[in-house]
Amino acid sequence: MAAKKKSATFEQSLEALEELVERLEAGDLPLEEALADFERGVKLTRECQKKLASAEQKVKLLMEENGSIRELPFDTDDSQGDA
Repeated sequence: MAAKKKSATFEQSLEALEELVERLEAGDLPLEEALADFERGVKLTRECQKKLASAEQKVKLLMEENGSIRELPFDTDDSQGDA
């Protein structure tokens, strides 16, 4: 019986995607290798999108109050909280 392959973390997938982008942007890969890297990049992008969607859903469930979801904007600009 084959062992189930452990899925990479979001951070690992993102790092691998960044490395692929750098390789592709360098422009010195043979066409076949560039195409294979591009295909892997598309797969990694989809994996990252799924993981982000899953995390978003978990946050929404955690924010549930009285049977309804209270969505709050995710604001990373710290200057607004200082006013």
